[in-house]
Amino acid sequence: MLCGCAEQTGKNVSGIKKQQTPIPAFDGENAFRYLKAQVDFGPRVPNTLEHKACRDFLFNELSKYADEVKLQNFSDNAYGKILYLSNIIASFNKSAQQRILLCAHWDTHPWADQDINPNNRNLPIPGANDGASGVAVLLEIARILKSHPPEIGVDIVLFDGEDYAKPSDISGYLRGSKYFARNKPSDYNPMFGILLDMIGDAQLEILKEGYSIRYAPDIVQLVWNIASELNYIEFSNQEGIEIIDDHLPLNEVGIKTINLIDFNYPDETNRYWHTLEDTPDKCSPNSLKVVGTVLLHLIYRNY
Repeated sequence: MLCGCAEQTGKNVSGIKKQQTPIPAFDGENAFRYLKAQVDFGPRVPNTLEHKACRDFLFNELSKYADEVKLQNFSDNAYGKILYLSNIIASFNKSAQQRILLCAHWDTHPWADQDINPNNRNLPIPGANDGASGVAVLLEIARILKSHPPEIGVDIVLFDGEDYAKPSDISGYLRGSKYFARNKPSDYNPMFGILLDMIGDAQLEILKEGYSIRYAPDIVQLVWNIASELNYIEFSNQEGIEIIDDHLPLNEVGIKTINLIDFNYPDETNRYWHTLEDTPDKCSPNSLKVVGTVLLHLIYRNY
């Protein structure tokens, strides 16, 4: 099934016009099923059975669709214990020289440190939006890439250990993306990257994140132009704050990457972030569809 705006003409980064390519439809309901499937495992905190079970699910699901799926296993020290972590890397159209990187984190925060109830603050969060939403969109994209092979190469990376840090320990965040960036092959240089984080909010509003504007303003403009053409008002032209997230280690090694994130979850006056309220009922299939559709236009226009 193809959407009504199926055929588009795009340009690649060198400015050469590409052949018109049908753009598949993104199934927001199926993506939402992926979101709930992750939450159903329970909190995906490193070193737990729930974490391992979800890792296996994500690996097996991507293996249905990708040309190649790898586990990038590593360990890290955190607060007197060793964490056993796994980035999950899936590649599509491996022979293509022009590639883009799509990524999200799949682990969940071990402590609901922002919960309004102090008794909840040592409990792990469900992570429906903060973790599962970005992964859900990428799993649905993987399914589509299998049935509609793209002309460009696409790599999907699900980072582990993004959220295993205490509020006062900024250096403890981003464990998976830091490891990936330090250990990437020297010849792996995608055209750009897109990070998805907290994009399932039922009241979705994605601002232009500060570090994204600093490191990759052309990619911000590219994505927002597509959203504007699709009349997706969820992509706001307002500039947002700088957010420490998995796009930073990638930018630091030369992969210009932007962060699609709605940090005001659900709005500027209320916060479900890092609380026990981060549950699927606060998320929306339509929000996943909006973000997924923009990414599909990006992929199949062959920029």
